Amino acid sequence: MLLQVHPLNPNPRHLKTIVECLKDGGVIIYPTDTVYGMGCDITQHKAVERIARIKQIDPKKANFSFICNDLSHLSDYAKSVDTPVFRMLKKALPGPYTFILPASKMVPKLLKTKKDTVGIRVPDNLICRTIVSELGNPLMSTTLPIEDYVEEYTDPEIIYEKFGKIVDIVVDGGPGGMAFSTVVDCTGPVPELIREGAGSWDAIL
Repeated sequence: MLLQVHPLNPNPRHLKTIVECLKDGGVIIYPTDTVYGMGCDITQHKAVERIARIKQIDPKKANFSFICNDLSHLSDYAKSVDTPVFRMLKKALPGPYTFILPASKMVPKLLKTKKDTVGIRVPDNLICRTIVSELGNPLMSTTLPIEDYVEEYTDPEIIYEKFGKIVDIVVDGGPGGMAFSTVVDCTGPVPELIREGAGSWDAIL
């Protein structure tokens, strides 16, 4: 199903359809503030395994991140962070950043990496944050199963043509971006830039 959702005024009926699909173990493709992502409810193990099969990766080795509505979920899924790191998160989010943090016990075993970390995202995109808010827990998020992001993958209709048969819903929230999120590792003594993407590293230091 290709479902058009207004980026500034999401239709409650459409949101209900998406959330019910996720609660039933569905997999969706949805807009963020960077590229379109593929995701599911983090508590639906079969959906997580399905995404791992689509991407042909082991869930434990994958760099899945959690899409959160705001920082209120932080203490649920990440161990306590020190004040400078929390200030950085508050400054950067919502925005095109992924922060790698030590995982808490609430992170499902299937999604724990060997390093016992979790990637946290709070995108500056009303559609995906509203989906998470209505769902009541984070979305597990990953990139689309393609080699390279080219301009055609900014178009939800082309994404639907290519991936509509392997996912349950493609959420059309308008054109997507081509740059990935900036990844910052906050598990060491000082935050470390892993990948500079759409978010400026200097702006959050």
